[in-house]
Amino acid sequence: MESSGLPADAYSAKCPTRQVLDHIAGKWTVLVIDSLLQEGTMRYTDLSRRIGGVSQKMLTQTLRSLESDGFLTRTVHPTIPPRVEYELTDLGRSLAEPVTALRQWAERHINDIERARHTIAQQSATE
Repeated sequence: MESSGLPADAYSAKCPTRQVLDHIAGKWTVLVIDSLLQEGTMRYTDLSRRIGGVSQKMLTQTLRSLESDGFLTRTVHPTIPPRVEYELTDLGRSLAEPVTALRQWAERHINDIERARHTIAQQSATE
């Protein structure tokens, strides 16, 4: 498929950047990318263990989406059973700074966010 050549505008409903933002902004995508950045090449079972709470369905969908967007490669080794490994491409590694920054920001501010949520919940309960 050939690119339209039109300038990217994420605020335009027709711009394909919306779909890309939807993919890369998802929690599972952030965690898969960050895991592969930290660990390098990983097998499916290793990713599943590393990312607590992700269902098999969601991990599979996330990996397929990242592969179709060119962020990672999937290599199937001809063994019995087949060994499948995932590795970031150069495009995937280019997400290192924003993805790592987003995860670190969330970890750094989670207590503030939880306090704000608790405050709002208390206010709502008294109204």
